[in-house]
Amino acid sequence: MPDLTAGQLAQITGTELRGDADCLIRGIAPLDQATAGQLAFLHRSEFRCDLADTQASVVILAPEDLPEYPGNALVTQNPLLAYAQAATALSATERPAACRHPTAVIDPSAQLAPDVIIGANAVIGARVVLAGQVVIGPNCTIGDDCVLGQASCLHPGVTLYPRVELGVECIIHAGAVLGSDGFGFANDQGRWVKIPQLGRLRLGDRVEVGANTTIDCGALNDTVLADGVKLDNQVHVAHNVQIGEHTAIAACVGIAGSARIGKYCTIAGASGLVGHIELADQVHVSSMTPVTHNLSQPGRYTSLLPAMPHAGWRKNFARIRQLDRMAHKLRRLEKQLAQVMSQLN
Repeated sequence: MPDLTAGQLAQITGTELRGDADCLIRGIAPLDQATAGQLAFLHRSEFRCDLADTQASVVILAPEDLPEYPGNALVTQNPLLAYAQAATALSATERPAACRHPTAVIDPSAQLAPDVIIGANAVIGARVVLAGQVVIGPNCTIGDDCVLGQASCLHPGVTLYPRVELGVECIIHAGAVLGSDGFGFANDQGRWVKIPQLGRLRLGDRVEVGANTTIDCGALNDTVLADGVKLDNQVHVAHNVQIGEHTAIAACVGIAGSARIGKYCTIAGASGLVGHIELADQVHVSSMTPVTHNLSQPGRYTSLLPAMPHAGWRKNFARIRQLDRMAHKLRRLEKQLAQVMSQLN
């Protein structure tokens, strides 16, 4: 981890420095655990109480928190973003020298830039194209005709089925499977007949895919993740799904086939989307929410009930089962009331 001064960090993060520009930073720590020589940050009000006692040499914080902290500060309206930029700079490591492990199996027709890194037991298929600065971790499998853009990285144990395309600076975490067959079957008198999955999977630039996430290829059209999409661990994206730019999807979300998700959306953990629906740009789905119809307007959408005592749930569920009968009764009462009011008039 390189040492940087507070002044250098201010330049890197585009923040306003209050205090000693020559203060040297050697590491990062939480606000309540930081010691001299470390950087900390405050971006949530519930941690403001830690400001008075922190031993951090520099704190990233918002302007409204500055009066409560007399020490060296990097002031910004977006402390979390500044922290991300500072942490990236402080955790930077030198890129290893280009190498191809002797146990890697590389098809002679593959086109590899001179500076790629290929780990132990990796398998590179026919006609694969790896651009400059690509890193392939140990035990990765890259199927025939895959294309990986500049500086993309596959962590250990990633599998790319044939014809997967990655843009520049994509990050695929361990165990992810990209381009597997979609769940497509025709029923022949109770017997399932597999439908060939003939489309591709295409990822844009700077897409990140979490560990053990699976993304299917298209059935006929391609499955597409646009620039800047971020997927957490254990997400499933089915065939023909389209995900717009800079949408972020948290862990354990399932997206059924041919769903279309707009730009700048967020989908919280354990939510589920049925197939063939569309989400507009800037739709934000709360955790564990089933999405069963189009969401055509931006905004936050929430469903299901939070946890409650079991006895209370049983009572409420008994009432839920009566809703249809109660609705019919209410309509009858409304009609009767309308008749009475008309007679009075």
